[in-house]
Amino acid sequence: MDLRRLLDGAVGRLVTFRDGVRGRRITPAAGAAEIRRHLARQYGEFATPVPPERLLDDVAAMMSEWNLHVTHPRYFGLFNPPVFPAAVAADLLVAGFNPQLAAWSHAPAANEIERHTLRYLAGRLGLDAERTAASFASGGAEANHSALLVALTDGLPGFRDSGLAGANERPVVYVTSESHHSIEKAAHLSGLGRRAVRTVATDPDLRMSVVSLAEAVAGDRRQGRRPLVVVGTAGTTAGGTVDPLAELAGLCEAEGLWFHVDAAWGGAACLSPRLAPVLVGIERADSVTWDAHKWLSVPMGGGMFFCSRPGAVERTFGTRTGYMPLDVDSTADPYSTTIQWSRRHIGLKLFLSLAALGADGYRRAIEHQAEIGERLRRELELRGWRIVNRTPLPVVCFSRGEIDRGTLSAGELAARLAERNFWVSPVSLAGGRPVLRACITSYETTAEDVAELAEAATTAVAAG
Repeated sequence: MDLRRLLDGAVGRLVTFRDGVRGRRITPAAGAAEIRRHLARQYGEFATPVPPERLLDDVAAMMSEWNLHVTHPRYFGLFNPPVFPAAVAADLLVAGFNPQLAAWSHAPAANEIERHTLRYLAGRLGLDAERTAASFASGGAEANHSALLVALTDGLPGFRDSGLAGANERPVVYVTSESHHSIEKAAHLSGLGRRAVRTVATDPDLRMSVVSLAEAVAGDRRQGRRPLVVVGTAGTTAGGTVDPLAELAGLCEAEGLWFHVDAAWGGAACLSPRLAPVLVGIERADSVTWDAHKWLSVPMGGGMFFCSRPGAVERTFGTRTGYMPLDVDSTADPYSTTIQWSRRHIGLKLFLSLAALGADGYRRAIEHQAEIGERLRRELELRGWRIVNRTPLPVVCFSRGEIDRGTLSAGELAARLAERNFWVSPVSLAGGRPVLRACITSYETTAEDVAELAEAATTAVAAG
């Protein structure tokens, strides 16, 4: 089959799926054993070529029947949205042109598209777009890892060449129980070790306590440790909490600490004038993580890393080798400014989406999801549910007496809702008893969807 026929076949099957996703079951219809038997029976050791039409039919069927459909409007799970059509087209173009972004000279257009997009978004965050070093990454974990490496290089003389062996003090990184656990991985990968990550207490709204942070920093200094990085979160995974960013920025400035904001999901609030005030203080961060593949509705993976100290980024990742092309004036080679070497054109899907929707189109999509989250809160409260998190962002954590008393588990209730074709998850906030969590992650979710979710949850409780 030639390229055009192959692509036409793939696109046709994808459109059929997307057009009918609302009528599909969200949960997969098979387990590991059945899928493995099918793959062994149909493909074995790949000894015989499979005709393209049959292959496309089979793969489309497997993807349709044997996956959890995160693009379904009634999927209220993690930050996995349906994607804008322009972003799908972008990934197709990237796959076909296959530009190599390691060196600017090999992909001038692709590199400048990404630079233009990142400069715009840095400005929306309130950062100085002219001075901010920014890059696309595979996801938030890579961006968080980048932040920690740059902070170590900037804060510990000799770290770039000697690593932690040259440090006289043990560095400490401060998070809360609600922070993303990629920070622990980053500490491990950076050589700090996971014990270097200190958990700071939260206030009743699950935000990092600035008072507790100050006490922890002072205590570590007395013990001869080196307080180094504070990680504030803008939109925690479990509860959508936004830490007091401005207060944290002030403390970090006073104490000489690197202030990193993990805004992997919540960063998109900056595109809405109504929601942007929740991020006040992020413009004072030394570095920021933001994932386009979450609230910006583009395909995975699309992380972004922003740093207001470009010199530290250059010192961290800068390298030279004889087999790479020479630098081009007024440009930066991604291989010497990021963790990655060979790199896909990650940013095109966001560039095309921004260009196709416009800033106002993105604003409407983001504010729609926030409004649907508010609607869900009202629908639940009308039926006797208790909202247990406080955030203007569309993550709704809820519970009621039966769950509080332990006569009905949140996990069992989530399973009953899955049978009714709603996907929510049980989650523990601050290590407490699990509650139900619903995140509005689809721009196609409607007020009717969340009203029916609230009714289904209430009916599921009544069913015993």
